[in-house]
Amino acid sequence: MATSSKPQFCLFSPLLILLPILSSGSLSTVTGHGFSIEEATVHDIQLAFKQNQLTSRQLVEFYLKQIHRLNPILKGVIEVNPEALHLADKADSERKSKASGSLSGLHGIPILLKDNIATKDKLNTTAGSYALLGSVVPRDAGVVTKLRKAGAIIIGKASLSEWSQFRSFYVPNGWSGRGGQGKNRPICRTILDAVYVLDEIVGLDYNDKATIKASKYIPHGGYKQFLKVNGLKGKRLGIVRKPFYNFGNDIFLKKIFAQHLDTLRQEGAILVDNLEIANIDVILNIGTSEMTALKIEFKQALNKYLKELVASPVRTLADAIAFNKKFSDLVSVFT
Repeated sequence: MATSSKPQFCLFSPLLILLPILSSGSLSTVTGHGFSIEEATVHDIQLAFKQNQLTSRQLVEFYLKQIHRLNPILKGVIEVNPEALHLADKADSERKSKASGSLSGLHGIPILLKDNIATKDKLNTTAGSYALLGSVVPRDAGVVTKLRKAGAIIIGKASLSEWSQFRSFYVPNGWSGRGGQGKNRPICRTILDAVYVLDEIVGLDYNDKATIKASKYIPHGGYKQFLKVNGLKGKRLGIVRKPFYNFGNDIFLKKIFAQHLDTLRQEGAILVDNLEIANIDVILNIGTSEMTALKIEFKQALNKYLKELVASPVRTLADAIAFNKKFSDLVSVFT
């Protein structure tokens, strides 16, 4: 299984952000057991829970302090869940009593959600828009329902921006369900951590037709079974330099990517460097057509979403646009 050592600071760009990567120090001053969070994986944290070296409350308190310290600089967290510590205590109590579900890999683990994923709790769901501040969703999005069932702690909402100091990676899980549509993209410290998340959120959501047919392709027993310590050995990987590796004079980026490629080689991968793909420009332009279709579908989907809200300052896309014009000094995602 692949791991990373001392990664660049990368919260999850939501949609999902597993908080064990939001760290830059040690938990020894918090737990008194010398347990370090700096390189801790979900497995490490679960083991610390089991050995009574760590509690979910201590973990959540640590991350809340980290958010308070780092957010003025990174501006990545829009809102913190006022019930976060209560949920942490609940997780600790469930684990102590060995309640059903308390052995889940994500049980007691804090997670940030992108602010366009609906949560039926005290958190707002605004998609980063002031126009939706104070709106009330009818239900949790499907992915949230699954996370709650797994015992994960929704610690807050994160910025909608794909590149606000956070990086996005796709996970094959379709849409998150009504009241928060968007592809789920967990960013984690290790591939194993990402699979912990994937195994919990993937699956059928009756409010999302796209998952009905896709769910039959989920492997029995989940995805963790396919992780192999030496999984890269002998694998041929093509490196398409053009147009992806145009870093200009950015020496730092060149160095980082060179290190990543060296790591792949060290793990036994065979790199086919400078691979050329015919008509790569035409292939990449598919995204333009996809974006056009997305914009067209967005209008209908947004109106349907706004109509279903229990309460909302705006009820249609036209309302949202009017809000933007009236409060043009505020930043909003609707234009």
